[in-house]
Amino acid sequence: MGGDRPAGLSYFRFYAELNDHLPPGSRFQMLEKQVLVSSPVKDLVESFGVPHTEVDLILINGESVDFSHLVSAGDQVSVYPMFEAVDITPVLRLRPEPLRDPKFILDVHLGRLAGYLRMLGFDTTYSNRATDPELVQMAAAEKRILLTRDRGLLKHSAVTHGYWLRETDSRRQTAEVVRRFELARLVHPFTRCMVCNEPLHAASGIELCHCPGCGWDYWEGSHHARMRRWIAELTAVSE
Repeated sequence: MGGDRPAGLSYFRFYAELNDHLPPGSRFQMLEKQVLVSSPVKDLVESFGVPHTEVDLILINGESVDFSHLVSAGDQVSVYPMFEAVDITPVLRLRPEPLRDPKFILDVHLGRLAGYLRMLGFDTTYSNRATDPELVQMAAAEKRILLTRDRGLLKHSAVTHGYWLRETDSRRQTAEVVRRFELARLVHPFTRCMVCNEPLHAASGIELCHCPGCGWDYWEGSHHARMRRWIAELTAVSE
């Protein structure tokens, strides 16, 4: 670091979509942080409003580190999002191994999104009465990806896989999730109950399915045809 920089400061740079979490005037530039006592890099990253669940790689002075690494005054910290391609070695990926069978858990404000994800065939836990501690506990215990519009929820250290939704409209959120987690090829529409999340059973030929969990019946009407067209457009755009 240059000798003309003030003592006691460290320097952070956030890349790509991590800038969505920063105020407009702080995006895509070097940011200063007062560091009087060495602190874990996870805490300092989240102090900028960036949840650790969206970070896949951190370099301090060019070396990859984990979330527990202590940042000292004068350090230069580069923070990269999940799936960011960086030609720097050696690197320490901060994510556990990817969830090969993606399962989701949604916060209480995302009921319509839960229905759409279930319609696409994805195992999606949702309750409009779930508390934040319950969501965190279930996400960790069941290895589910926590989806939320609440950044603070993603800052719990027990949450290893999570994502802060940028969109507010439920259909656009669905497209965002499919694109973000590369789910287009994993879509199996109309195989899971939109009400209770149970896999559906064929009840009579191919036109009727029955949910053994809540007893709901599904049949192929005009709404079904419209949703199939939307799903085809969704997966085509996301591939």
